[in-house]
Amino acid sequence: MDLGIEGRVALVMGASKGIGRGIASALAAEGARLAVSSRSEENLAELVGELGEDRATAFPADTGDLVRIRELPDEVERDLGPIEILVLNTGGPPRGDALEHSTDVWEDAYQSLVLTPRILAEAVVPGMCERGWGRIVNVASSSIREPIPGLALSNSTRMAAVGFLNTLAREVAADGITVNTIATGRFATERLAEGYGGSLEEADRVARQEVPAARLGTPEEFGDLVAFVCSDRAGYLTGTVIPLDGGLTRSS
Repeated sequence: MDLGIEGRVALVMGASKGIGRGIASALAAEGARLAVSSRSEENLAELVGELGEDRATAFPADTGDLVRIRELPDEVERDLGPIEILVLNTGGPPRGDALEHSTDVWEDAYQSLVLTPRILAEAVVPGMCERGWGRIVNVASSSIREPIPGLALSNSTRMAAVGFLNTLAREVAADGITVNTIATGRFATERLAEGYGGSLEEADRVARQEVPAARLGTPEEFGDLVAFVCSDRAGYLTGTVIPLDGGLTRSS
C-alpha cells in the first residue's frame, strides 16, 4: 500500500529509543525525510547511522527546555524543508501518587507534555494550512482513558494535551490537517520495564495474565500505526484517540 508520504518532512520527538524509534523507523521505511529529536546526542547518532544520513538528520532537544523547542522548527525547515508531519512523543514524567510531588515537578511535567506540543503546533500549523496538508500525531497513554495508579503526573498532563489537540483538530480539519492521539498500552520499552524492577521479562509475564492479547506490544507495531495515521489514506481521520493496547482498556 502506498501511504503517500515519500519525501515528506517529518519531525519525530523522542525518537532515539523505544516507541519513538519504532515510529522513526516506520516513517523512514515509507520514504519520509526525518528530523529525529531527543535529549541524547549519542542515541540519535546511533539512530541516524541505522536509518542512513540520506534519510534522517539529528536535532538534539529536551522537551522540557522551551527555549530550545522554540528554535527547533526553524532549524528543521532550514536544513530539510517545511515540517509536514509532526509526531509529539515524550518520555513520561516521574511516577508518584496524586499529592506526592511538589508544584515545581508538576510545572515541569506541564511544560514537557502540554506546552511543548503547543509551541511546536504553533510553529508548523500555519505552513501546513498554506500547503493544504499536514499530519500531527500525539503519542499518549491509555491513562487518558483510565488513570493508572502511581502515575498522577502522566494521567493529568496527558489529558490536558489531548484536550488542546482535539480542539486544534476541529479548527484545522478543513485545511487538510489531521490531528490524532494514539493511546499507548504496554509496550516492550525501557520505560515500561522501570515499573517492573527494570525487567521486561517480568513486564511480559504480567502482560500475559492481564492484557487480552496476552503479550506486550512492540515499538515496530506502534510505528506501523503511526505511519498509516500520517498517510494520505487517513485523511478523513482526525480528532480521535486511538487505543493501541491489545484490548487492555475497558472504557470506550
